[in-house]
Order: sequence, then structure tokens, then C-alpha cells
Amino acid sequence: MTDTPPELSIVLPARNEAPALEKLLPVLRGQFPQAQIIVVNDGSTDDTSALCARHGVQEVRHRYSIGNGGAVKSGARAARGELIVFMDADGQHDPADIPRLLARLGEGYDMVVGARDGSSQASVGRSLANRLYNRVANYMTGQQIADLTSGFRAVRADKFREFLFLLPNGFSYPTSITMAFFRAGYGVAYEPIVAARRTGRSHIRPLHDGARFLLIIFRVATLYSPLKIFAPVSGLSFLAGLVNYLYTYASNGRFTNASAVLFTTAVVVFLMGLVSEQITTLLYATAARERRDDQGA
Repeated sequence: MTDTPPELSIVLPARNEAPALEKLLPVLRGQFPQAQIIVVNDGSTDDTSALCARHGVQEVRHRYSIGNGGAVKSGARAARGELIVFMDADGQHDPADIPRLLARLGEGYDMVVGARDGSSQASVGRSLANRLYNRVANYMTGQQIADLTSGFRAVRADKFREFLFLLPNGFSYPTSITMAFFRAGYGVAYEPIVAARRTGRSHIRPLHDGARFLLIIFRVATLYSPLKIFAPVSGLSFLAGLVNYLYTYASNGRFTNASAVLFTTAVVVFLMGLVSEQITTLLYATAARERRDDQGA
């Protein structure tokens, strides 16, 4: 049995994960008897509801599936604890790792992420994709990000709720909340974990979800500093236009349409980056204003 702080809530988004929950819920209840355990039933058609009742955990039920991120947001709203642990309901995450995440929060961090090692990735393709996401995020933030997409994390509830309006309903919520915390200047730490093979079939479909995961890269940019993406693209377009102009002027003595298009593209892309930067700033200003209003209420 773990000495659980009474302000702890454990949130498990679940859609048709009854076989894994059957094993996981009694372990969580045994290790954290004082914690508020919340299963967000995201439109399940199995006996998830019966399992919640049998094991004495709170169920937040969606009449139909709205996505993993939507379930996380519902769980965050229902959580009473000052600290929230989010973990997958498919058996990948070990409850024994929770005290280590909470201990890092106790060091003064605002969010601690369970960072998976290479052996924890479901496939080579998923591992390569996660490495790419991490490197892009490292570039954007200037910080070392060990695992951008891990769903196993401990957070301070008040700070997490500041950014609920930014979070998508799909699987890219971990990316969004990580970048939001870095942008707001909140402390983020990474704690190494080993994730087990999930119980049952994954809800992620590579062919269907591949394009959506590519959008994670753009979410990283737009949620932190859009100009870090737009400015290099603009510069490359301008450089290509300049090279083309010098070549055509030297060979034909004229300014071509191709150069004009490249120069125009450079200006338009740069202006798009400026506008995106202002929108991002306004989003975080809104979050900060709402936080001050809540603190003054």
C-alpha cells in the first residue's frame, strides 16, 4: 500500500478497455486507497460501467465517443484533487511508477511525464515518429523533451485546467499540453518508465491516423512559437528567389515570373508567421487573464 496524499486524483480515459481495467482497477485501489479514481467511459460498449461499480471507482460517462483528449478533459473537470495523474486504461502504464512521478512534482515541477524508452514503442514506425516529434519540440522550445506524446503524466490540477480550451479531443492532447506548459513557463520534468504491451487492440489506425499525426508537428509550432517554423520557410523561399533572379539576370538579363512568385511567397509566409505568433500570444494572454480572475474570485 502506498501512502497516498488525499489530494490525488487518478484519471483513466477508457473506450472498450474492460479486460485491462479488470486487472488495473483493483491494483490502483489497493495501492492508492485514499485517491479519487476516475474512469472516463468514452462511449464504451463493453462492461466498463459494471467494472467501475464493482471496484468502487467513479465513472464519468460519455454517451458516445468524443476521443481520448475529450475524455482527459472530462476527467480533469471531475477531479477534486490538487494533483492529477493521467494514465492509459489499456494496461501499458504501471501503477508502481506513480509515486516516482509524484515525488518529482514534490521537487517543485508542475508536470512530470513518464518518458518511455525505445523498447516501449509499439512499432518501429511509431518509435521513429516519436523521435521526430521530440526533435521538433526540442528545436521549438530549446528544452530537452524526452517523450512528447506520452499519456502517462502527473500534473498540478490548477495549472492543467488553464489550458483545457487548447486541448484537442483526439490523441494529440499530450503534445498540446506539453507545449502549453513550456510556453507558460511552467516546470516540466521527465521520469523514465517502461511501458508494457497494451491489452487488446489499439484504437490508433496507422493508415487512417497517419495524416493526423503529421499535424502534431504543426500543433507543436502553433502552440509555442510559429515564427520558428514560418521564418525558415520564408527565408528559404527568398533565397531560392534570389538565386533564380541572379541566374536569369546573368543569363537572360531579365527578372522572371518564377523569381516574383518565390519572393512573394517569402513575404506571405513570413506575414502568416507574424499573424500566427500574435494569435498564439493572445491565446496564452487569455489563459493568464482567466487564471488571475479565478485567483481573485
